[in-house]
Amino acid sequence: MSAALLLSACAGTTPDSVGVSRTLPEAAEFNFPLPPATRFSGGPVEPARRSNAQMARDFLDLEFQMESGRRVERLTRFEGPVTVAMAGDIPPSAAADLDLLIARLRNEAGIDISRVGSGPASITVEFRPKAQLQRFVPTAACYVVPNVTGLADYRAKRGSAAVDWTRMEVRTSATVFVPSDTSPQEVRDCLHEETAQALGPLNDLYRLPDSVYNDDNFHTVLTGFDMLMLKVHYAPELQSGMTETEVAAVLPGVIARANPAGGAVGAIPAGSATPRDWTQAIETAFGSRAALDQRQAAARQAVAIGQAQGWRDTRMAFAWFALGRLTTGTDPDLSADAFRSAKTIYASLPGCSVHAAHADMQIAAFDLSRGRFREALALADGAIPAVRTAQNAALLATLLQIRAEALDGLGRTAEAQAARAESLGWARYGFGSDVEVMARMADIAALAAAGRRG
Repeated sequence: MSAALLLSACAGTTPDSVGVSRTLPEAAEFNFPLPPATRFSGGPVEPARRSNAQMARDFLDLEFQMESGRRVERLTRFEGPVTVAMAGDIPPSAAADLDLLIARLRNEAGIDISRVGSGPASITVEFRPKAQLQRFVPTAACYVVPNVTGLADYRAKRGSAAVDWTRMEVRTSATVFVPSDTSPQEVRDCLHEETAQALGPLNDLYRLPDSVYNDDNFHTVLTGFDMLMLKVHYAPELQSGMTETEVAAVLPGVIARANPAGGAVGAIPAGSATPRDWTQAIETAFGSRAALDQRQAAARQAVAIGQAQGWRDTRMAFAWFALGRLTTGTDPDLSADAFRSAKTIYASLPGCSVHAAHADMQIAAFDLSRGRFREALALADGAIPAVRTAQNAALLATLLQIRAEALDGLGRTAEAQAARAESLGWARYGFGSDVEVMARMADIAALAAAGRRG
């Protein structure tokens, strides 16, 4: 069995992997029915642990630039209470996850926000089939647009000043578009990321280790850093219309009050710029339009640029991670080495435990396919706590399934059955359909079978 079966443990909003053709087992082959989906309680996550000086710089870089590179001249936000309503083909899991998110925004970020049953709202979350949404933005799983009331309204206003974030003076309304025909986890992830951008910063920064405001998509729910950014965004000292200079003048006091554990700010340091050619290489590597060899070349280019820059941060690790993901089927040994390089960097950085867990999952899958069951078990056991904290059900289900197969390979059958049973509830939430859950089980079982054959 080739290591090309190394797995993607993420919902659709996470960087894709090399495609795998699979033969699905029948449900009857398993000795237990699929359980209901298991969900996280949505409680607070770990707080941000970097200095206030660095987080002040991050705040300015997030607020005054779009991820496209365009400048944002003035801060904008909702002034007054914020309401949220749902519309369209609402998935069964959406209301509970949205309520958990709103509770966190109130309790952790101090935003006056509430959900309303129907009618006009500050933020409307509209659920439509993914194919409909991607007619407008083909590369996005979900997105947010200001000053529209639905897809038809967006079609009419697209390209106009009305939907240009950089021309706004104050935020009055926005619509978050979320696919209705995807897994509960992807729905939740979209609710978190797009609602955060409807409320607050509009930029994404690859250098951020602990944020959903990062296109690496390792974090699936709002982090302590994200809540701090939103808390600062709605601080009473700030208001819509302020320039970057005006915000920077009051920011040290605001952020020191919001996060006293982070120390004094003083002079705000310069930001760490990411070269455009590195970003383009990463976008090509994780895109779907280029051929595999072109994507692999782009990943190698991203690694080379990072090395030339002397990086030892999340950008360097992510370049290695991209190379690992794209070479699983063509050069499994290089793939494993690339994942190990990514893991080494992630493990050295604060706020990157879930990033390291993604790399560990890939390395564990490789070990499983080579019959190294003890090594695979150790990696899975080491990664699982961080994944629970990060509330990533898809990754947790995958690690538990790897754990089960490794335990089976070691003859620890009862423990393997317990791990497999637990994984199924998380898989129902993380992957959605029974077909996807069974496909994941089949993938990991095939890796273990290859390992037993030696």
